[in-house]
Amino acid sequence: MPGGTAADGDRPDPGGNGRFIRLVPVLTGVTALVCLLGWMQKRPCASAGFDFIRTTTRACYTDIYPLYYVRGLNDGKVPYFDSFAGEDIHYVEYPVLSGGFMQLAAWLVRPFEQDARGMAFYNLTVVLLAVLAIAAVLATAYTAGRRSLRTGLMVALSPALLLTAYINWDMLAVALSALALAAWSKRLPLLAGVLLGLAIAAKFYPLLFLGPLVLLCVRAGQWRAMGRMLAGTAGAWLLVNGPVMLFAWEGWKEFYRFSQERGVDWGSVFFYLREHGLDGVNDTSELNMLGTGTFLVLAAGIAVLALTAPRRPRLAQLMFLVLVAFMLPNKVWSPQYVLWLLPLAVLARPKLPAFVVWQVGEIVYFFGIWWFLLSVSSGYGGADLSETLSSLARLDVPDAGIQDGVYHLALGARFCTVFLLAALVVVDILRPSGDPVRSDGVDDPSGGVLDGAGDVVSLRRFRGRRHTAVPVT
Repeated sequence: MPGGTAADGDRPDPGGNGRFIRLVPVLTGVTALVCLLGWMQKRPCASAGFDFIRTTTRACYTDIYPLYYVRGLNDGKVPYFDSFAGEDIHYVEYPVLSGGFMQLAAWLVRPFEQDARGMAFYNLTVVLLAVLAIAAVLATAYTAGRRSLRTGLMVALSPALLLTAYINWDMLAVALSALALAAWSKRLPLLAGVLLGLAIAAKFYPLLFLGPLVLLCVRAGQWRAMGRMLAGTAGAWLLVNGPVMLFAWEGWKEFYRFSQERGVDWGSVFFYLREHGLDGVNDTSELNMLGTGTFLVLAAGIAVLALTAPRRPRLAQLMFLVLVAFMLPNKVWSPQYVLWLLPLAVLARPKLPAFVVWQVGEIVYFFGIWWFLLSVSSGYGGADLSETLSSLARLDVPDAGIQDGVYHLALGARFCTVFLLAALVVVDILRPSGDPVRSDGVDDPSGGVLDGAGDVVSLRRFRGRRHTAVPVT
């Protein structure tokens, strides 16, 4: 309303619900098409039974098909309740909701013939993940307000979605996190908390989003909304995890045990450092301490930024930064983790140039990791050597994949482009007049109760003094 403020609770919807509803068929169709292309990208490997050499040669690897067998789902084993033979892993090593998702697909393919169940499991999982991808795109577009079309298309048309959506089950947590942010943006903190709790039950990383939510609620004095959000998060997480914790404790804690004990993975910065002389990361306890300590230092810097920035950071900006701070010093950074960043990146900074540079970096890494794994797995049994070499020649890949130096360049492309995007978001926070979202005259489309609210707690010069809300124009 003219002359009003966002604190009045009568803030107009910049995007317009009617306009968003008209965009739903477009965004749904585009996302479905990209998901179909992603399925086709993996067809050459599916037709070969996802043989490891073929999947690395053609860059179409997926965990979904092999884990159906390796984790005993084909034998009717129930995640967390039934163990299987393994050197390092004895139960499904994912959080409970992801294991439940796997079990649901396994149950649904039971009517198929035994020999056809593996591929049926993969294809059904692909369909379910595609539905989740559509939900993530629509939720992100809904959260973006007046930039809904641009933001939705940036996610839907991203190479990251096409190439990595079906590597693992990460899209479940991505969609739930995007829906949680959409609920928060519409001032439904309890529902947002429930969805966020479910996302944490599917994957660990959404737990990090509680930090930005709490910090910004503290700065804005939104105690009631913060309390409802935290209550919803805790309640939903306990509802999903509680029964498994009570009746299958050993299986439930496998994810946490495995996460604690696993060593350096190929996608991590520590892999590069180890290859260049940092032998200390071979000790798991030292590695965990170094990674966790680095993250805590970065998180503390983000907290200071949240409370000292000249204008309260937008929620998506802070969520994106804390996720980058978690991923950069992590000992594991799988190719599909780019999906975690995707919705937040376009909400934090919906500008194409830096986004395109980031996506190019991810494409370089995507092909780099598979061809590097081909070089370290050249002795893999069961492959037809002549066929493998012929495939490599057609793809213009060296006979044994790419070597360390080339892979390190691909690794650097990912690190540098993600860091660049994070640095630009920090610049936008410190110089809000250049923020591409706020340049349109809005405050924080994803902020919900934070949108246009005044400051109550701040570490700036006028700490503790309530600032006036942002006028609605």
